[in-house]
Amino acid sequence: MLRQIRTLMLKEFTLEWRQKYALNGILLYVVSAVFITYLSVGAKQGNIGAPTWNALYWIIILFSAVNAVAKSFVQEHQGRQLYYYMIASPEAIIVSKIIYNSILTLVLALLGYLVFSVILGNPVQDQGLFVLNLVLGALGFSGCLTMVSGIASKASNNATLMAILSFPVIIPILLMAIRVSKNAIDGLDWSVSVDKIITLLAINAIISATAYILFPYLWRS
Repeated sequence: MLRQIRTLMLKEFTLEWRQKYALNGILLYVVSAVFITYLSVGAKQGNIGAPTWNALYWIIILFSAVNAVAKSFVQEHQGRQLYYYMIASPEAIIVSKIIYNSILTLVLALLGYLVFSVILGNPVQDQGLFVLNLVLGALGFSGCLTMVSGIASKASNNATLMAILSFPVIIPILLMAIRVSKNAIDGLDWSVSVDKIITLLAINAIISATAYILFPYLWRS
């Protein structure tokens, strides 16, 4: 199974490298969204507050993650899925997708943080807590959206279905991530955020376990 996961992940990275327009489009979206925010909310005059900075950051990262992960199963045509069905286990397929999308979402989140810091300034006082929260939030987004993308790919109107199904799961992750990052911006002690970090870890674990258990039944259909 580990060999299958490694091979499938290598395939994902190879396809992404060959089709650079998809990744470049997402990176352009992140940079453009931050720059438009800079022009529109008065950040040039220093009018943007820390809560606004925090909310805008997570909104942009969320939509970037949706654009990046939505193509996980949608871009796989039926013939290729049948080929995967014959050569790899469904567990290896979903694990490789989650790991790949987690790496991609994490890169986008870190890039967004860098662009935000350069263009809009960096009000974060506790960098370690913010980066830890960023990693947990990115992993939660990728795990949730990967699982929902697999479900939505079996329907005809998969884009609408993906948005509807992912909304109830994304909201708790987004709320926890915004609260922890607000504590990091204010420079509060880590003990204030421990319960929220544990909640984020629990949500990520539940999503990953659910995807691992249920995806084989979906894949056989």
